[in-house]
Amino acid sequence: MSLRVAMLTYSVRPRGGVVHALEVSAALADRGHDVELIAIGEAGAEFFRPPQVPAIVFEHAAPLSPFDARIAAMIDAYATGLRERLGARRYDVMHAQDCISAHAALTLRDEGLVPHVLRTVHHVDAFTTPSLVACQRRSIVAPDAVVCVTPPWVERVRAEFGVRAGLVRNGVDPRRYRPARDAAERAGVRAELDLGERLVVLAIGGIEHRKGSVALLEGFACLRRELPERDPLLVVAGGATLFDHRDEIGRFARRREELGLDDRVVRLLGPVADERVQRLYRAADVLAFPSVVEGFGLVVLEAMASALPVVTTDLDVLRDVAVHERSALVAPAGDADAFGRELCRAAQDDALRARLRAGARAVVDRYGWDAAAQAHERAYADLLARTAAVPA
Repeated sequence: MSLRVAMLTYSVRPRGGVVHALEVSAALADRGHDVELIAIGEAGAEFFRPPQVPAIVFEHAAPLSPFDARIAAMIDAYATGLRERLGARRYDVMHAQDCISAHAALTLRDEGLVPHVLRTVHHVDAFTTPSLVACQRRSIVAPDAVVCVTPPWVERVRAEFGVRAGLVRNGVDPRRYRPARDAAERAGVRAELDLGERLVVLAIGGIEHRKGSVALLEGFACLRRELPERDPLLVVAGGATLFDHRDEIGRFARRREELGLDDRVVRLLGPVADERVQRLYRAADVLAFPSVVEGFGLVVLEAMASALPVVTTDLDVLRDVAVHERSALVAPAGDADAFGRELCRAAQDDALRARLRAGARAVVDRYGWDAAAQAHERAYADLLARTAAVPA
């Protein structure tokens, strides 16, 4: 049965939940469903890459401060946009990917305009801002159905919030994320990015506490000391987020100065276009993923699909993906010295890198977006068995 799905996300920027929304929407459309992707953004904002389904971005000029007022204004604007959209469009499923869009959809449900809301919980943040604490809790306990992308988060949502969640998985598109076709393509990309012959460590996701950014610096400094002849370069891309990470950015800058890692050694690219991210995967020598908290870690799958060896931390959400010395090298979260040692191993051992690439290919084969779409279909069927369709 073809379903009409409203897929809601809080941003158009390249964050994991937004990528998930884009890919699942496309995979559901490929399976015959009528999916509309909805987000909120500044005037003229567009998704960081063109969606493969019809998309709407509700325009909103959020106040810069205070932060609580900004979040409340975003939720109100999102709810207003949805309310107007319901006057012209009928949906069978209203599916929110985050606390902001879920809160807006729940507002409409409480008004009687929406009979049900489904929420994907990618991870639970340790918010301190009162508005976000309240928004996050309500968006988990109030929806009619909740799903998570990994078994550990299914268990945490049950233990911490008393909510029984279903399981849907992430995926990766190997057509988008692929290795360089040959040595000439790789050399060309490296020249374009001005990487020379240096050993390049790539990190995607920007500077955040949960990304282990300071431990990344310290581990990279170990690599610099061990392999000075390779002149290692750390490239950090990404970081487009609604939330305020100024404190962590400050800690990162201070520790970087203490370690003597200047701009020639560490390049902070900030948000970059999706096509450039793909080229970075093909040009780099190692992916560093030192996170301490993740909903999943799509970056790891993307690197694996690009044949880029991965050094990551022992996150429970990645245990089926990053198996130590089989598909990735794994260090204890927060242990910068151990992380640095694994970076050195990945840089020096050709046979190990070949083994990791082979193991990663087997992982990528198991994580297709079509399988994720099928899991969503099961979640939708279960929800609709208990509720009626959203009326026009």
